[in-house]
Amino acid sequence: MLRRVMLLATAACLLSSGCTSDSTDHATIQVDHVTALADQPVRLAVSGLHPHAGVTLSAQAPDRDGKTWRAEATFTADDHGAIDLDRAGPTGGSYQGVDGMGLFWSMNPPDGDPDLQAYAPPAEDGRPVEHVEIQVLQKGKTLADVRLTRQWLAAGVTTKTLTLAADKVSGVYVAPPRDAPNRPAVLVFGGSEGGLGVKPVAALLASHGYPVLAIAYFHAPGLPQDLRDIPLEYFATAARWLARQPGVDPAHLIALSASRGTEAALLLSDHFPDLVHGAVLYAPTDVVVGSFPEIGGAAWTLGGRELQYDARIPVDHVSGPVLAIAGSDDQLWPSMTAAPRIALELDDAHNRFPHRALIYPQAGHAVSGAPYLPMGTKEVHPVTRRVISLGGTRAGNEAALRQGWTAVLALLESLAR
Repeated sequence: MLRRVMLLATAACLLSSGCTSDSTDHATIQVDHVTALADQPVRLAVSGLHPHAGVTLSAQAPDRDGKTWRAEATFTADDHGAIDLDRAGPTGGSYQGVDGMGLFWSMNPPDGDPDLQAYAPPAEDGRPVEHVEIQVLQKGKTLADVRLTRQWLAAGVTTKTLTLAADKVSGVYVAPPRDAPNRPAVLVFGGSEGGLGVKPVAALLASHGYPVLAIAYFHAPGLPQDLRDIPLEYFATAARWLARQPGVDPAHLIALSASRGTEAALLLSDHFPDLVHGAVLYAPTDVVVGSFPEIGGAAWTLGGRELQYDARIPVDHVSGPVLAIAGSDDQLWPSMTAAPRIALELDDAHNRFPHRALIYPQAGHAVSGAPYLPMGTKEVHPVTRRVISLGGTRAGNEAALRQGWTAVLALLESLAR
């Protein structure tokens, strides 16, 4: 049953002017989770309206730069004066169709091109937290509102910074509560953006009970500034550190990455099968690509030797599940063909572990991570500072994020049984 969160607003109705048929005395917002993880959907409903009354529902949230993002959608109440966002589609606004979380991912920034921007939550005590205010509006008046809190770190989840000097790895370890049983663990790292932008993914996975080590491997202090001659042994060092941690099941350690990082994830799975037991590959490639941003060199080395550019990534020794996720409209590279090729190559290698490719229509390159956050279809690349087109539509990318994230959590849960 929905937990009721009610704020009452009374609209004045003068006898001399009368009341129109769509006026309302009050409205009640019902929400099942006022505080929830950022990847958890919430159910929103409105009651107390006049039958068939028209209202606007809005959502707004400040980002880490202090800008307030906002979405609006207009709805018509049913015969009982109610609106259930899981069942009712808007008649207009920032999203279309029935979507209970439409107000969240369709928020736009107050300035600039929304397709060039992605929402980044502010931090409280060093932890990312999104505060979303939902309002019911009619004729410029607020009938009801409620403030929701969206968290990336659940209670009891802890973080530890790893340094090159002390640990030979640069990253952050995110651990579930100490009383949790041994669980599958995830080594997560990013793509051609470099740095440590994958921390939100690590936080959410740990909040679901999985120990996670998020690492940077280039374009970060103390590390190479270019994706060039990066030793696969660096990732293996990180995986060994992760495997030794309390609460980690070392027999189920998965590498998770996106874009350029999928090369390293798949290479690790094949060259270090006793250490890394499968991979989650977002917008992947099935071949080794060269250095970045300057071309002409090797991106990866193994045993001090450069890995050949444009060579097929082997999968003969992969010792765990592989999940490849791509969008059909990836405009950066052909991940939509690489993902199924990886699955077919695992078939040809008679790999006995689950492996599959998921290709989502109207989705582009930005299919990695959790859903329900506003995300554009273009970006200014953090390394080159050039505008790149990622492809897809905002709605298509959101659908891919939801289904892909669900598949990732299901894979990890299957390993925990």
